Amino acid sequence: MPRYHRLGDLPHKHHTQFRKPDGGLYTEQVFSTRGFSGPMSTLYHTFQPTEVEGWEDRGSVKPTYLDGEALHHRHLRTKKLTPGGDAVSGRVDLMGNQDVVWSQVVVAEQMETFYKNADGDECLFIHDGQGTLESMFGNLAFKPGDYLVIPRGTIYKLHFDSLPVRMIAIVGFGPIEIPKRYRNEYGQLLEHSPFTERDIRPPTELVTHTKRERHSVLIRARNHLTLYHYPFHPCDVIGWDGYVFPFAFNINDFSPITGKLHMPPPIHQTFAGPGFVVCSFCPRMLDYHPDAIVVPYNHSNVDSDEVMYYVNNKYGARKGIEDGSITLHPLGLPHGPQPGTVEASIGAKETEELAVMVDTFHPFRLTRNALEIEDADYWKSWLTQK
Repeated sequence: MPRYHRLGDLPHKHHTQFRKPDGGLYTEQVFSTRGFSGPMSTLYHTFQPTEVEGWEDRGSVKPTYLDGEALHHRHLRTKKLTPGGDAVSGRVDLMGNQDVVWSQVVVAEQMETFYKNADGDECLFIHDGQGTLESMFGNLAFKPGDYLVIPRGTIYKLHFDSLPVRMIAIVGFGPIEIPKRYRNEYGQLLEHSPFTERDIRPPTELVTHTKRERHSVLIRARNHLTLYHYPFHPCDVIGWDGYVFPFAFNINDFSPITGKLHMPPPIHQTFAGPGFVVCSFCPRMLDYHPDAIVVPYNHSNVDSDEVMYYVNNKYGARKGIEDGSITLHPLGLPHGPQPGTVEASIGAKETEELAVMVDTFHPFRLTRNALEIEDADYWKSWLTQK
């Protein structure tokens, strides 16, 4: 995060006595990344966050990937998925590798239990629906088109105003951050960045629960789930400050970079993770050279897998997709516009496309869940029509 934020009550100095109205001490917790060398926040708890009443083994959540899959372009139709589970239990793993896992969710239930992912940072994309992210850092309202970036180790719960809701869950096994090229040496976003600090929404309301009563937190660590029972509410923080906290960024606040001729995909980059990037393709004015070809040129994926999630069906270079479609163009094969789309695009002045893209630098491996919603004839869409 490029900026400092604080909520609630804090002592004047770190690591000093901070007392409750009854004279007891609040418990200080340093929430740090990269040991003590990266961004960190300091939280003050009403209770001891180390106190546990018990725990239950809830089993493995390690994705099962397919081996020996033939190389070809793929189209997944997520509209075939049926609503089920909550924002965590309803996740359907579609693909992943050692750096990142992509899961699709059609949320049908509210989360009854708080959740903590100790394996990695989460980037949740809310396709439709709105609600509140409740966490140890406070409450954060979200709406359609929001990315919710949730740091590893954050205890949180999502509440939706209505259901069902479509959502993507991208879990990166390392920090998900704003790209370095958008930031100066102090972390401030630069003038050429496609968004600014004003577009980033941190938690705005700190709700402190002080009643001592049992609550549970489902913890994911080492691809395994454990349900921990605490004798108090996990959101017992009276105040916190620092640089690590969940935040929202809406895809419609991304300001696209445009040019005289077609610009390459890195101009759409929104976040960076270990071994992958997240990009936003948004409505924008198209290239203004008089002879410009405004759809993407053919390019060879020699070192990246490209996964595109279509938030609407207005992507000019792609035929046969619908809102909620996912295309996977794997490394080792060139890809580009299907026959007829180049000629049809000439003269267009703007695009209304809206899409989320993830590029990886290690191949994605598919799950059986992905094959169950695959459009098996997608690869044929590049055949020239006679």
